[in-house]
Amino acid sequence: MNKEQTYQLDTSNNFKALLIKALSLFSSVRLYNIVLVGFAQLLAAIFIIAPELSVKSILLDYRLWMIIFATSAAIAGGYIINNFYDREKDLINRPQKTLLENKVRRSTLWSVYFTVNGIAFVLGSIVSWRAGLFFAFYIFAMWFYSHKLKRTLFLGNLMAALLAVTPFFVLFMYYKNFYPVILVHGGFLFLILGMRELVKDLENLRGDLAQNYRTIPVVMGEKVSKQFYTFLTFLTIVPITVLITYFEIGHMQYYFTLITGALLVCLPLIWSSRRKREYLLIHFILKVIIGAGVFSILLIDLPAIIDRLQTLF
Repeated sequence: MNKEQTYQLDTSNNFKALLIKALSLFSSVRLYNIVLVGFAQLLAAIFIIAPELSVKSILLDYRLWMIIFATSAAIAGGYIINNFYDREKDLINRPQKTLLENKVRRSTLWSVYFTVNGIAFVLGSIVSWRAGLFFAFYIFAMWFYSHKLKRTLFLGNLMAALLAVTPFFVLFMYYKNFYPVILVHGGFLFLILGMRELVKDLENLRGDLAQNYRTIPVVMGEKVSKQFYTFLTFLTIVPITVLITYFEIGHMQYYFTLITGALLVCLPLIWSSRRKREYLLIHFILKVIIGAGVFSILLIDLPAIIDRLQTLF
């Protein structure tokens, strides 16, 4: 093998190593979830939180985009710190994905962690001192959850669901708007996220047992966990009924009707589930419900939304 072939081989190997590290980093920050949250913030600002403003003025508001990018950076940091503390547990629960994520050195992950958190704080501070304080608190809360609360019975699940809905509160601060319908929507999302966290605990039971995590399945058993999941399912029907009955949600009522059916279908599935693969199916259904909920915002007042979008052109 001559020098040129050796150089080409080394270049190819370096490129593959770089690609693997990039994939590892993207896996650690869960880019799909970050994009979904950012898109949800944008739609919520346009169609729920600030409907009195024109679409164009919202889209051209650089401070809103700073809030969205700051949220994305903070969430990325949250995933990194969560993966750091869960690394040993994840080697048991999802070994292949964890081995991929371990391709990036810890020193690199720490550098990325502090960088994205710094970006979140700086962007928030540019918007306002209140936004900067919000992101500082949010970053600390995610670290405290990953370091301490995640292993605590009930508090871990409660904090995980709260952290997932918290990014929308910065929009309320920014636009200084808060309607009762937003509170009910938030209650619905909080319950769905709580159900998802409970299913994740059932998925990760083996690793949680090995690492002494005090989750509901570990402390109280699978049967009690499924009973609690059933309770949350029927409790979710309360905000759905309130939204359909007392608020003008337009064609979004069809979304709530469909997901009510999906949630009821999940009940016999979870009671019959014994293996991780079966819990993963329920987890996937809940993720679809959350993702579809983001896009269903467009159905609240479809004719008005079409008219508002036409003003852009």
